Formats: sequence, structure tokens, C-alpha cells
Amino acid sequence: MAISPVRTTSNQGFSIETIVRTLRSVLDSQQVPHTLHQPRFAGREREYLVDCIDTGWVSSVGAYVDRFEQELAEFTGSKRVVAVVNGTAALQIALKLSGVQPGDEVLIPALTFVATANAVAYLGAFPHFVDSSQQTLGIDSGRLVEYLDEIAETSSCGCINRVTGRPIRAVVPMHTFGHPVDMDPLLEVASRWKIEVVEDAAEGLGSYYKGRHVGTLGRIGVLSFNGNKIITTGGGGALLFQNEEEGRVAKHITTTARQPHPWRYFHDQVGYNFRMPNLNAALGCAQLEQLPKFIVAKRLLHECYRVAFASVPGVQLIAEPPLTQSNYWLNALLLDEEFATQRDALLDATIKDGIMTRPVWTLMSRLPMYENCPRMELPVAESLEKRIVNIPSSASEK
Repeated sequence: MAISPVRTTSNQGFSIETIVRTLRSVLDSQQVPHTLHQPRFAGREREYLVDCIDTGWVSSVGAYVDRFEQELAEFTGSKRVVAVVNGTAALQIALKLSGVQPGDEVLIPALTFVATANAVAYLGAFPHFVDSSQQTLGIDSGRLVEYLDEIAETSSCGCINRVTGRPIRAVVPMHTFGHPVDMDPLLEVASRWKIEVVEDAAEGLGSYYKGRHVGTLGRIGVLSFNGNKIITTGGGGALLFQNEEEGRVAKHITTTARQPHPWRYFHDQVGYNFRMPNLNAALGCAQLEQLPKFIVAKRLLHECYRVAFASVPGVQLIAEPPLTQSNYWLNALLLDEEFATQRDALLDATIKDGIMTRPVWTLMSRLPMYENCPRMELPVAESLEKRIVNIPSSASEK
């Protein structure tokens, strides 16, 4: 994990009170309570929403949808973007277009938000949980390739899990808290094992891996614009394509697969009503105009945290991995192993002080609906689960 080089103290003297005091020293004293991440509406949001209402274009068709898709394509360097109702729907469609079928397996990190696993399950496929890297918080490609050497084989049909007999169709790297996964070695693993790569960049708008925007390195990438993301459309998501024809197909099936016609309603396949409404897209256009400022503010907030926590014993501030640029969607502290048992007490103390914090997600492999799914050994993910604490990260804090 990339940790501030100015940290010089030992682990002696761990103190919850010191951590709370350090957080308070960074955060805006005028803003109480300090939320984990709240949207900031400081642009043309109201103007664009009123325009939708005045013109009557509020639903699933309208100029703001087209504009939002085009501007996202330009910002991310994608050839085609399709806006949809949420990030989970985007991931479901991305997996479907990548060939995932009922009974397949999809490799996903055990340390992720539940939507990653749910999107696999919606297609009748099985999440197959893999371990994380402590440096990136995402999939550990080195351990993954060793694991596949043990349990998988390739054939003319692709990658097969010898243990279950099921195809392993895709792998889904998730860019945790906006920190990019080390994609080059993962792409090499996927190519060797004939596995498609679908990037879960739900948290990664504005993050870059070796100069390329996350979500543009695999076959398809997805974004989320939920209310707590770096920009929001209220609820919404998007698919990022480097293949224009796949983007055209995605637009078709996410808008109920209706063939264009002035008045006839003819649908040529089972489609999905995953369309993003024009109202939501209007909000997104206004938010996207401010995204560069949001990223600057969030990186400044991280730098303030970095300096403040450099001398605090027993805890480290998680930073972007080498050769990447993170949007720092959510800042996070990592307790030293010996103080993992103090995590809940720290959460209680910060929340009592008006500073909203949260633990990382429960590992997918420990959720009741997924506990019988295949998985590799997960020592790093299990350790991170016990030690990560997210801290206030709103762009309005700085």
C-alpha cells in the first residue's frame, strides 16, 4: 500500500482520542456534523433541472441524456458511453455483453460493495471470490494467477474451473475508493486464461492508471453516479465502451430493445428498462462541469490528512498506488494489525464526536447468499476488512 513517506513514528502510543483530535484538526469547524460524503451543488444544477421541467423533457428521452453521454465519453476517452439507471444495472449489462451466461463463474474481489456480486447473480452466474492486494485494495493479480494454475484449465471453450466444471467467463476488477487496480498484470492474466475483463469503476470517475482513465482498460467499464459518488445524478450509472458497435447494442437493450419507428412499438429481443431519465442526466451535466474542481478539492483534503496523520502512531492513511492518480472518492485509515480490535471503538468515538466514519464492507464470501460460492484463500481481504475505517471525504471540506 502506498503510504506517506513522511511517517516516522513507531506504533507505540496508539490513541483513539489522538485520532479523533487529528480528524477534527483537518475538518471544517463550521460544518457539523461531518458527513462521510455528501453531494455538492454549486453549479448550474437548478438551471438545467428547471429547463427539463419547462420543456417537458423529464423522462427517458431528452437532450441532456445525449449530452451527458457525449461529455462522459470525452472526459474518459471512451468511444461510446451509455447512461443507465444505476451502476448495478450497468455492470449487469456489461457482463451480459461480455458473454456471461447462467451457470458461468465470474471472478470478483471478496472486498467489494455487494452490487458487484449482485450483478453476477442477476445473470444466473456464480461470483467466485479472489483476494486483494494491500497496495491497491483491488485484485491481487500475482496470487490470482497462482490460484488459476491450481484450479483452472483452458480449452476451446475458454477457461474452465476443474473443481466445479463451470466456465470462468470474466473477471471484474473493482477500483476501491477510487484507487486504480494494477491493471497491466491483470490484463495479462485474463488474456492467458481467456477471460473477459469488465471494470467496476463505480467509484473511479476521475481516476487514472498510467495516464488512462479507469474503466477504459478492459472490454467494458462501468461508472456509478449514486448520491454519494464524486458526481451524482441522484441515481444513475454508465457503461464505457471502446467498441462503438457494443455501445450501440447496449443502448438498444437498455432502452427496452425497441426498434426505432415514429409510432410502431416493436421490440426485437428481451430488453431492459434501464434508461437514465433526462432529469437525472441534466443534474449530471451540471455536476460534470464541476468535476475538475471536485477532484482538486478532494486531493487537497487528502494532502491535509496525509500531513496531519504522518505522526499519529498505529494508523496509516491509504494513498494512491504508484503510477496512478486517484480521485480520492473516499479517504481511509488503515489501523496497524495489533490495533485491529480497536476499530469499533474508534467508529463509536468518531460518530459520537459528530464525525461520520464507517468500516469497509463485509466480505462478500461471508454474506449468507454468497457463502457457498467458490473462493480462494483470502488472507489480505480478511485483514483489510478488520482494519479499514473510511473518514469524511466531501469536496466541500476543502
